[in-house]
Amino acid sequence: MYPRISDLLLDLFGINFPLPIQSFGFFVALAFLSGSYFLAKELKRKENEGHFNPTINKIFVGEPATILELISSAIIGFLLGYKIILLFMDYDGFVINPQEMILSLKGSLPGGVFGAVLAAYLRYKEKQTEVLKTPKWINHLVSPNQHAGNMVMISAILGLTGAKIFHNLEYLDDFMLDPMGSILSFSGLTYYGGLLGGAIGLLIYGKKNNLGLIHMFDSFAPILLLSYGIGRIGCHVSGDGDWGIPNDTPMPDWLSIFPEWVWAYGYENNVIGVNLQQDFARMGLESLTGKAWPTPLYESILNIILFVILWSYRKKISTPGMLFSIYLIINGVERFFIEKIRVNSTYNILGSEITQAELISSAFILLGIIGIIYTQKNKNTALNAA
Repeated sequence: MYPRISDLLLDLFGINFPLPIQSFGFFVALAFLSGSYFLAKELKRKENEGHFNPTINKIFVGEPATILELISSAIIGFLLGYKIILLFMDYDGFVINPQEMILSLKGSLPGGVFGAVLAAYLRYKEKQTEVLKTPKWINHLVSPNQHAGNMVMISAILGLTGAKIFHNLEYLDDFMLDPMGSILSFSGLTYYGGLLGGAIGLLIYGKKNNLGLIHMFDSFAPILLLSYGIGRIGCHVSGDGDWGIPNDTPMPDWLSIFPEWVWAYGYENNVIGVNLQQDFARMGLESLTGKAWPTPLYESILNIILFVILWSYRKKISTPGMLFSIYLIINGVERFFIEKIRVNSTYNILGSEITQAELISSAFILLGIIGIIYTQKNKNTALNAA
């Protein structure tokens, strides 16, 4: 396992240079960057087809920097300067646990003061270059594809918040034992919580900016598969606990062309510092080898393949809402069946042990089926409205 990118560089290339970049965070960032790229392309395509229209924002230009702008710049500069000096002074500690150091109260007061003064000065100079004798309101045309960065940022912030909340609700006992550690940890994220949080943010943003919600969610459908697949690579590489149940069975001959960890993996040196055999015993699961199904790997491969398929066929699916309905079904089916070999907490419902993800994925499948029936039934109306 490679908890940090430094571990990966050392193992693959023999480069021993400590970097404060955790593998999970790296792949999550890569997932959002790739999502932003493909979303901009899709929004541009839909704009050319007439499904999205540019919006006009009125902005006031030509005035010097306001007190509020200078204060906000100074605050940001202070926080950056306060932390950056500390990072140089204790780089080793920063590499080991970057999020703890960033979120702690430790820092350099002189560095913070310098950063505040510098940031306020730069903001003042920047605004001075734009000053007009008579400040005025102007119309600023915003193309739909220019919203891609904001939309991805909103879905990232609210998505990660929702993912963390859902995970802590699912593992409430662990959260109560160490609330702060659970909140600060980069591991422990529930996908459906992230999807819900991101969807709420996008609904609000799309309505505020007069973006057609159905076409907006259709645009996101294949991209959600890609981002999830890339994110799951981070889960597998870092070993963040999203592995499967014990797998002690011998690897089948038809898989012999692949390394053994494709079938069963021990996740040694994982980022959460867990010994799988001991952890399985704690959960009451029997394991002879201490190896698990590498479910993050399976989800990565499957979701990236599904992205390629959905992205390839998206232009042929013209009915608004159909593409997102298809996404709901394939996402629900994939997650429902992967849960059968994943380690998860369960709920006892009518005498059956059901996981949170199984409940939500079942709801997704049902919603997707309803969506397909509804969009087909109202196909002509939807196309005329679009």
